[in-house]
Amino acid sequence: MRRTFSKGGVHPADRKLAADSAIEILPLPQRMYISMSQHLGAPAQPLVQKGDRVRAGQLIGASSGFISANIHSSVSGTVVAVEPYADLAGNPAMHVIIDVEGDEWEESIDRTPDIVRDITMSPAEIVKRIADCGVVGLGGASFPTHVKLSPPPGKKADVLIVNGAECEPYLTSDYRLMLEHAEEVLLGARIMMKALGVTKGYIGIEDNKPEAIRKMRELTASSYPEIEVVSLRKKYPQGGEKQLIDAVTGRRVPSMGLPIDAGAVVQNVGTAFAVYEAVQKNKPLFEGVMTVTGECLDSQRNFRLRVGTPFGEILEAVGGIPSQTAKIISGGPMMGKAVSNIAAASVKSTSSLLLLTEKQTKRRMEGECIRCGKCVEACPMGLEPYLLNKLARAGHNDELERNKVYDCIECGCCMFTCPANIPLLDYIRTAKADVMRIMRGRPKK
Repeated sequence: MRRTFSKGGVHPADRKLAADSAIEILPLPQRMYISMSQHLGAPAQPLVQKGDRVRAGQLIGASSGFISANIHSSVSGTVVAVEPYADLAGNPAMHVIIDVEGDEWEESIDRTPDIVRDITMSPAEIVKRIADCGVVGLGGASFPTHVKLSPPPGKKADVLIVNGAECEPYLTSDYRLMLEHAEEVLLGARIMMKALGVTKGYIGIEDNKPEAIRKMRELTASSYPEIEVVSLRKKYPQGGEKQLIDAVTGRRVPSMGLPIDAGAVVQNVGTAFAVYEAVQKNKPLFEGVMTVTGECLDSQRNFRLRVGTPFGEILEAVGGIPSQTAKIISGGPMMGKAVSNIAAASVKSTSSLLLLTEKQTKRRMEGECIRCGKCVEACPMGLEPYLLNKLARAGHNDELERNKVYDCIECGCCMFTCPANIPLLDYIRTAKADVMRIMRGRPKK
């Protein structure tokens, strides 16, 4: 039986144009730009300086706080600068800039294609290795994985859920990983289950990916009985942690709560693969899989590429930017970020470059709210977006807090479904940030 979450959601067209495109290795560019801010939390502190020679897998940025992550070089070569460089939004962030020379890797990394199935590390050793290798969540938020696998005192998980929903239109990198590296993904899940001390795992996959469901079920039936493959009815935002927990287990995360409050830890398919490589191959997270797609492109591609590859180099590999391109988005069309700086470079969590035409991006004229309630029906958090929008425009922060604006997951379902073309999320997102800032500034009781 197909499952799904209980509140709201929308059904945008799949547009999985690159689904049949096997993962290709993207050639190395001549220069890499490796950000020290590739994760949620404090930026890493650079450990190298101009003139230093580095190898792929070498630690070049040290975690600088509890919520932070190590950064490793993705290439071998010479450091030509350690300085601010513009990210995809054009904002300066500290980068290590490396001229590529050959492709030498740290000798401690197992580069053989053999799958290592025996998990010999203890839970504590697993968490440490994941932290050492700089693994972060690859589903969008880039939360350091070792922190997620270390629940705070008084909190305990009894289930691990691997997110294979990939519910955003266009994205196919997780799908290709499940097809081409299914066992490594399942081994990554088993490793994380051992770290958490749980005996039950799930992998949730939407039913528009039948080949991935079939492959995963074949493997779990023969070798991974502790992991259940759950077929999910296609609905956005099924990949949201709270929605996925609801869909898979029927549990609800409380308001302002975290998945651990429902006894669950959720990790992305790409994260599971990165955990496998870190623990079984001693390979830091310095490369990943991303989709390059859009109707205006002649070919749709899925690339395995090194972290720090300039977007311009990636787009050259698909023939350059077509003249009809009006906007480039990093991520999916619902929650991705517009790229304003094509010279910016990929980071650990870069999942896609989506090219859209003017027709696809042009906003329609905003009308008056007709109180139809469609935004309320669509909200997966059970909020009232039309009301939050009204309060946000009026600057009523107290009322916004009382109406739980902090629970908004910024999925965009309200805007997608609004017949009056009101940019609901634009106002709600800004108001949410203001309310959260006020709440954080209050003295702790």
